[in-house]
Amino acid sequence: MSEALLYGSLFSSSFLSATLLPGSSEALLIALLIAVKASVYGLLLAASLGNTLGGLTNIILGRLLPMKRHGRWHDTAMTWLHRLGPAALLFSWLPVIGDLLCVMAGWLRFSWLPAVLFLAIGKTLRYIVIATATLQGMQWWH
Repeated sequence: MSEALLYGSLFSSSFLSATLLPGSSEALLIALLIAVKASVYGLLLAASLGNTLGGLTNIILGRLLPMKRHGRWHDTAMTWLHRLGPAALLFSWLPVIGDLLCVMAGWLRFSWLPAVLFLAIGKTLRYIVIATATLQGMQWWH
């Protein structure tokens, strides 16, 4: 498999995993770390960039939603998100909740720069933890 295809596949999987579509970029990252002699930094960059752009897509979708109240859950979510602000996007890597956080960040019209910064940090840290655990596990196993 060519390196371009390898990184492109991980990027695509990571992008789709960050949207409301199903995906498992973590499993692909682990498989590539184990089976392929590719650059760890290249894999982390492809996964982080794809996942961040997927999260940004959710933020854009949230900006397209009409601004109206949706009940009591809305008030609870708004209080929590207003308190944390864009820093809430550090948790954008969480399954299901992370997608909702991104959509809500867009709906609340969080400022672009802080939103993208916290989104990228949260997404990247998750992949760093996964890669580190995988590589350390591989060393321990051998």
